[in-house]
Amino acid sequence: MAALLLSPRLPTTSTATPSSSTRPAPRSLSFPGTATRRRGRGPLLASSAASPPAPAPAAQPFRALTASETTVLVTGATGYIGRYVVRELLRRGHRVLAVARSRSGIRGRNSPEDVVADLAPAQVVFSDVTDPAALLADLAPHGPVHAAVCCLASRGGGVQDSWRVDYRATLHTLQAARGLGAAHFVLLSAICVQKPLLEFQRAKLKFEEELAAEAARDPAFTYSVVRPTAFFKSLGGQVDIVKNGQPYVMFGDGKLCACKPISEEDLAAFIADCIYDQDKANKVLPIGGPGKALTPLEQGEMLFRLLGREPKFIKVPIQIMDAVIWVLDELAKLFPGLEDAAEFGKIGRYYASESMLLLDPETGEYSDEKTPSYGKDTLEQFFQRVIREGMAGQELGEQTIF
Repeated sequence: MAALLLSPRLPTTSTATPSSSTRPAPRSLSFPGTATRRRGRGPLLASSAASPPAPAPAAQPFRALTASETTVLVTGATGYIGRYVVRELLRRGHRVLAVARSRSGIRGRNSPEDVVADLAPAQVVFSDVTDPAALLADLAPHGPVHAAVCCLASRGGGVQDSWRVDYRATLHTLQAARGLGAAHFVLLSAICVQKPLLEFQRAKLKFEEELAAEAARDPAFTYSVVRPTAFFKSLGGQVDIVKNGQPYVMFGDGKLCACKPISEEDLAAFIADCIYDQDKANKVLPIGGPGKALTPLEQGEMLFRLLGREPKFIKVPIQIMDAVIWVLDELAKLFPGLEDAAEFGKIGRYYASESMLLLDPETGEYSDEKTPSYGKDTLEQFFQRVIREGMAGQELGEQTIF
C-alpha cells in the first residue's frame, strides 16, 4: 500500500493582508513504497481494513483570507466537471492554477490555444498527471497554493486506465498539491463507490483511503470527498433519438434504479463551497440535485411530455447484458485484450440496475430521502434546453450505452 511520508506540519500563517509570509510554504512529499498488484489491476483493496477515523478538522488559516488572496490548484480542469469548477472558482475571485494536457477534450480535439482561451483568466499549466516528477516540476514555478481540487476520472473505466488515473494520477495530484503547500484537498469522487463492483470504483476508494490517512497523519491538513449522483449529460443521450420519433430504450420495466441528477453548474458550486466551508472538512459528502429521485421510466415519460408525444418504450431484458458480460469474461481469459470490453459491459450493467442514491447502511437499501439535494437546476430544464439546442457541449464521449 502506497504511503505518503510527510515532513512536519505546515508553518502557522498569519491571517493579515497576504504577503510572501502568509502564503503556504511548499513541503516535501514522497512515495517510497509500492503496493502489491493484481496483474496490472492496481493495488489490492483490503475490504476488511477500516479507514483511519476522520480527525476533527483544524482551523485553516487560509480560510480567513479573501478569495482573491487564495490560489486553488485544479487537475482535470478540461474535463466535463473540471471546466465548470474552474469557472466557478474564478467567478468567486480565486486565483486558479489549472492543469491540462497538451491535447484535451473528446479525442484530443482541443489545442493548447483552445484550452487557454476556454479557461481564461486561469493560469494554465500543461503537464502529465501520470508522471509525478514532471507534474511537480511543471507546477513548482507557479506555487505555492492554498487548496486543490481534483476532477480527474478515467475516460471509459477500463481496468488499467482506472488504476492509472482514478488512483495513481489522483495520488500524484495530492503529492504535487502538498508539495506546493496545499492545506485542503477536494476530491471529485462518485456516489457509486459505496457499492464497489467495478475497477474504477475500487481505484477511487483506494485513493479516498489514502486521503483520509493523510489527514489523520497531519492535523493541519483537511479534505472533502464529494460523491455526486448522476450528471445531466449521462441522462441526455436519448433526447435526439426520441425527438426524431424513435422509442425510448430502458432496461427491464424502467424501475430497476433511480437517481437525483445534478447539473454541472450546481455541482461546481458545491465543490467550490468546500474550499471555505469548515463544516465540509474531513467528510465524505454525497450530493444530488433538487427534487425527488427519478427512474428511467419517469425520465422517459418526462421527455415524451415535453415533446408533446405519446410515450413509446423499448424494454430490454437486463439478462441480455448478463449473457454478454459472461461471454466477454470467458473470452478475456483467452484474449487479455478483451478485458476492458468485459469491464465496459459490467459498467453498463451496473448503471442499468443500481441506483445513484445514498445506500442506507441501516437498511441496505438506496434512499431518496437520505440523499442530500443541492442547487436549483432540474432535469426537466436540461431536457428542455437539449430539445431546443441539442447536446452541444454535453457530448457523451467514447463509452455510451444508448
